[in-house]
Amino acid sequence: MDWWEIVLGIVISLAVIYLVLLLAVWIYARRHPETIGFKDALRLLPDLLRAIRRITADKTVNTAVRVKLTLLLIYLISPIDLVPDFLPVIGHADDIIIVAITLRSVIRSAGPELLRRHWPGTQPGLTVIERLAGIH
Repeated sequence: MDWWEIVLGIVISLAVIYLVLLLAVWIYARRHPETIGFKDALRLLPDLLRAIRRITADKTVNTAVRVKLTLLLIYLISPIDLVPDFLPVIGHADDIIIVAITLRSVIRSAGPELLRRHWPGTQPGLTVIERLAGIH
């Protein structure tokens, strides 16, 4: 396998994860229109990835938290998944579940203020991520 095939696989995986997350947020936004708009939903995955990168770069954060988030990023960009991505819906649901479990673990050990301090996006986007992580 050539390097460009690996990079293409990573890019396609991230794009599909993004689309699945957008679908989930769109469904959530339709049920709870007061929470998040579609414009905020479009920014959700990029904002989440930036927040994770910022937290892992923060030297004041506990090493165990930084390791968990680094492993999460590696898992998300890896072409190997618990459930293969080519399976409709459930192929990407495992990624969202692993993100939620990891965020819950990070917030339980480091506190919700850590996510709030490093969140680059909008308040409605943060609210959705906090709900995903079990804060609200």
